[in-house]
Formats: sequence, C-alpha cells, structure tokens
Amino acid sequence: MSNGDIIVLGCGNSTGVPAIGNYWGKCDPANPKNARTRSSIFIKYKDTSIVIDTGPDFRTQINREDINHLDGAFYTHAHSDHVNGIDELRLIKYRNEKMVPFFSDLETLEDLRHRFPYLFNGWQSNLYPPVLEPHVMDEDAFGNTQQFMDIEFIPFVQDHGTVDSVGYRFGDFAYSVDMVDLDDKAIETLKGVKTWLVDAAGYNYTENKVHAHLQKIYDLNAQIGAQEVYLTSLTLAMDYKTLCEELEEGYKPAYDGLKLSFTA
Repeated sequence: MSNGDIIVLGCGNSTGVPAIGNYWGKCDPANPKNARTRSSIFIKYKDTSIVIDTGPDFRTQINREDINHLDGAFYTHAHSDHVNGIDELRLIKYRNEKMVPFFSDLETLEDLRHRFPYLFNGWQSNLYPPVLEPHVMDEDAFGNTQQFMDIEFIPFVQDHGTVDSVGYRFGDFAYSVDMVDLDDKAIETLKGVKTWLVDAAGYNYTENKVHAHLQKIYDLNAQIGAQEVYLTSLTLAMDYKTLCEELEEGYKPAYDGLKLSFTA
C-alpha cells in the first residue's frame, strides 16, 4: 500500500468567494480561508498526477500550487464552473508533447465536444491541432475499479438534480462534488472510505434541488462511515469560522490549498 496526495485547488461554488463585484456575502473577508475559487482537486499518486475539473480559475489554481505537470484531466459534469478553464489544457499538451487524456461520462463528453470542438478535433490548420484524447466511462465502469497509469479509481453516479454527475473514489478517499443525493450503489462504492470531500452548497436549506444540505450529508455518512468529512462547494452564506463552530465532530469546511492524503 502506498500514499497519495490531494490538494484542494478550489472549494467554492459557482460564484466563488468573493463573487464578482467583490461581494463576500456572510463570509468574513479578513479570514483568508473564506477566499474560494471554483471547485477542483489535484491528485498525485506515485508518478501520476491528475486534476478533477478545470473551472474558470484553473490557471490561477495550478500556478498558486506550483503544479507543473499533469497526466490527465477527469470531469464530474459539464457545468461551466467545472469546465470553463479547459482551454488551459492546450499548454499541458505542449509541455507533455502528447495529447491530454480526458475522462468523463458520455453526456459530458458530448456537451464539451459541442462547446469546445477545437480541443477534440483541431481547428482550421496544423497550427491548432487536437489537444484532448477522450476516454468515456460507460455504464460498466461505474462502481468498478478502473486504472489510469499508476492510479486506480472507482467512478460512481451522483444525483445533481438536473443532471447526473460523476464522483470518484481513490483508495480510502472519495470526492463527491455537485450532488444532491446518492443512490444505494454509490453508497456501497463509498463504504469504508476514511476521508470524504463532499458538496455542501445546500447548507441549511433542505429544499435545495441540486446540492446536498448538511443533514443530508450527516445521514449519508451514517451509512458510508467516513472518519473525516470535508465540505466543499461552499457558498457566500458559509463563513469558515461559523462552519467550524456549528458542524458536528468529524466534519470540517475545506479551504483552497487544503492538503490531504489517501492510501491505495
């Protein structure tokens, strides 16, 4: 068994904190842990490095953490706050001198092929060659161990209200961003993880249709059994200090730059 490293590149929801116009909502601007870019994580295991989602802050995140190599990009779904930095992968391709492996479900691939065709097909001339090498996770992949270079992972389907998103398990760590609920198959996939990084943008609003609220997370983890749960996709309503004071034991808010580890 070996250890891998995780960096929370961003833990904000679709607006980020502060939102455009330097609006902080209920978050204290004096606390640097309230400054949140859009949700994304970096994972390194042995000699393999990947990113999950490339939102609009992707370049800033990668430079902030001094990450100079990526082997692949994995995606949860095609919403703009998770994909709109995808064009930056052109530079990863040029530095690696090969296509960047791209992993997603079929719906996400089809959406991004439509929105960013030049990244998959090239554009007009040899000056703009294709950048991404797509790998589709089909129905048989979900709930079963997959392999990319040194990294084993288990994708699972999540209910995000209007669409499905993809969650990922790596050893004893799992990432569930942009989800409102999990079915029995996903819960079975997650059972036994030590650390769970999970969407909590619903906060105390139990009627949220697309993001999990705190009670939902508590109820799900009663079945999953993660020892430590970090909350991500944090909104303008979710001040870091306030969360630390009100969350149950074993639950913490994430913050940009948070470093975690996993065993695989």
